[in-house]
Amino acid sequence: MSFRNRIRASRPTSLRTQLLSRSLLVLALLLVLIGALQYVLMKNALFRNQAEALSLQVRSIPVEMWEPDRVQHNRPSVPNYDAHAGMPRQEDRPLLFLPNMSLAKIATNGSYTDLASDNGLSAPQLAAEAYTSILEQFKERRPVPYEVIDDAHGTEQIVVFRPYGSPNSPSGILQLGMDTQPLHAVLLRQLLIFAALALLAMAGGVALYLPLLRRTLNPLSRMVETVERTDAGNLAERFPAMQGQQEIDRLAQSFNGMLNRLEGAFEAEREAKEQMQRFIADASHELRTPLTSIHGFLEVLGRGAADNKDQLHAALSSMHGESKRMKKLVEDLLLLAKLDRKPELHLQDTRLDRLLLEMEPHLRMLAQGRNVTIQAAAVLCRCDPDKIKQVIYNLFHNAVQHTDSDTGRITVTVDKTKDHAVLRVSDNGAGISKEHLPHLFERFYRIDESRTRQHGGAGLGLSITQSIMNAHGGQMSVDSTVNQGTVFRAEWPGIIP
Repeated sequence: MSFRNRIRASRPTSLRTQLLSRSLLVLALLLVLIGALQYVLMKNALFRNQAEALSLQVRSIPVEMWEPDRVQHNRPSVPNYDAHAGMPRQEDRPLLFLPNMSLAKIATNGSYTDLASDNGLSAPQLAAEAYTSILEQFKERRPVPYEVIDDAHGTEQIVVFRPYGSPNSPSGILQLGMDTQPLHAVLLRQLLIFAALALLAMAGGVALYLPLLRRTLNPLSRMVETVERTDAGNLAERFPAMQGQQEIDRLAQSFNGMLNRLEGAFEAEREAKEQMQRFIADASHELRTPLTSIHGFLEVLGRGAADNKDQLHAALSSMHGESKRMKKLVEDLLLLAKLDRKPELHLQDTRLDRLLLEMEPHLRMLAQGRNVTIQAAAVLCRCDPDKIKQVIYNLFHNAVQHTDSDTGRITVTVDKTKDHAVLRVSDNGAGISKEHLPHLFERFYRIDESRTRQHGGAGLGLSITQSIMNAHGGQMSVDSTVNQGTVFRAEWPGIIP
């Protein structure tokens, strides 16, 4: 990095300063361009007007100034007339005072005579080809533009031309010139006036622009202050969406969207952290119960109960039951981990009514005397039949756990909507209060801790069911009324017409 770049990097300028400096730079460039254009246009106008004035003035010059023969014809008896020279003497020529001007006569033969060198400027001289061209233009009655040339002393003059003699056959050209210094003085004065006015305009613009710029950037300053106050613990503050400036409004909307996403991400992270903590605690608690039971039976057996056949059989039977419970918990946890990571579905075209009829004997056996009704419409969909079986089993097993063995009624229905397969499992159990409904599909969540310790599993069945539905692109829902019963609804896309 160069030294200049390091200086810029170490000393960043404010947006207000950059806008002001760049605006002034643009304004200065515009004023310079306007001044240059004004100078060129004014110079052309001044020179053109002066050329027109010189053209009128050259027509008013007496003829005696360039036609000595007329002077000789009109004044033959004048004593001072020089007959040998053929011209009036120098002291008898008409005097024409032309301040800061020059006058010259160019004959058709190319002779050049400076007529005002004694009391005016030295006349500049063009090339012979230039005068020939000018004479041809006069013969063709074409306008001849003025010229700006330097004389022998380096003085710049504006010169105009006029033919003399016969209009159809001019005898020569009169050239009248004028020093351009007064014209340049006028241009310089106008340029200085414009520069002074431009500086005043820039100063007035700065005085007016600074408050407007400060007011314009106030919304951005407020946004900066708000962003500085924003941290992980304060993501609820939002920017006004309508501040009268399109760019600021778009920036505010972008910031609000970013804050919404950050707030959602922090909230999801917080919930995930709490869920993970709760999950670890619940899993540890669930695993500790069978391990403690097995450890207790082993201690009993180690103290001599192994010698008693009845105590040995009871201890082994209890240990076997606890190990099965622990094995089921570990399998459920592994299944949830697979479903969370990347569920592997073996999709097939499946008739749900036939699938439910295959499961009917096993479901009635699980019901243990409860009244079971199965209503299955002919529904063909694309799904993983083994996973759908697990969903039906989990929902049915949950209904069995929460209904009475004598008066319980469980209804399993398979139907379809326009493009979704629908599975409903309803019961007439005790129902679930509204405060528990949002948490039913959370892992290890229990409504009655004391009851589910002795009846049912670890609270993972509904979580597994929801994960399977999510893998199919579907969803779970529940509707329950206390003392009337509960209806679980699972639906997923994939209907085959």
